[in-house]
Amino acid sequence: MALSYMQTREEICDIAHRLWQLGFVAANDGNISVKLEDDLYITTPTGVSKSMVTPDKLVLVDGQGQVLEASGGYRPSSEFPMHLRCYAERADVRAVVHAHPPTATGFAIAHIPLDSYTMPEAVLTIGSVPIAPYGTPSTQEIPDAIAPFLQEHDAIMLANHGAVTVGVDLMNAYFRMETLEFFAKITLTARLLGGEHELTEEQQKTLIAMRPQFGLKGRHPGIKKYR
Repeated sequence: MALSYMQTREEICDIAHRLWQLGFVAANDGNISVKLEDDLYITTPTGVSKSMVTPDKLVLVDGQGQVLEASGGYRPSSEFPMHLRCYAERADVRAVVHAHPPTATGFAIAHIPLDSYTMPEAVLTIGSVPIAPYGTPSTQEIPDAIAPFLQEHDAIMLANHGAVTVGVDLMNAYFRMETLEFFAKITLTARLLGGEHELTEEQQKTLIAMRPQFGLKGRHPGIKKYR
């Protein structure tokens, strides 16, 4: 059942608080948006810590980024054009989460994609995670950088910046951000211990073929390497 307008605003705040509590964002970092219908979106405001976001601070905007409803002079996130690009490229996307999860962002800063097929949960849900070329924040460079990856990926790392995940709903997009960071942590730990051991190609293909069985929606790159 689709969430009501107010329920959606409350869910955005819940996810914003979770991102802050997990340390995926600091200060005023990160942004979240949800597509309500064609050309109508709710987004987190710029300049507000995700720990302090409340439903009344969220901003209703159209597909051109024009503010339709906002209290207290709040403005949409300066990264909202990146969100709009996700919606434009993928009709199935109804929510976008951008954050700076520390371990995954470390990989993005080191320019090391997460493309080892090691952990069944990560293989099933997000597959390999590429790194989009660096773009200056709050410019059109980032939307242009992620566009080539959106047709195959629901999780993308941003070079020297952070990560963006998309989903058929907000919880779906948020869980992909959690999975991305957990996968990054486990990959780093395995490499510190001497290196990860990938599943066989047959095992990888078996897991990917099970996605419909688990009701997993969105896109998946299949078996794809970026190094």
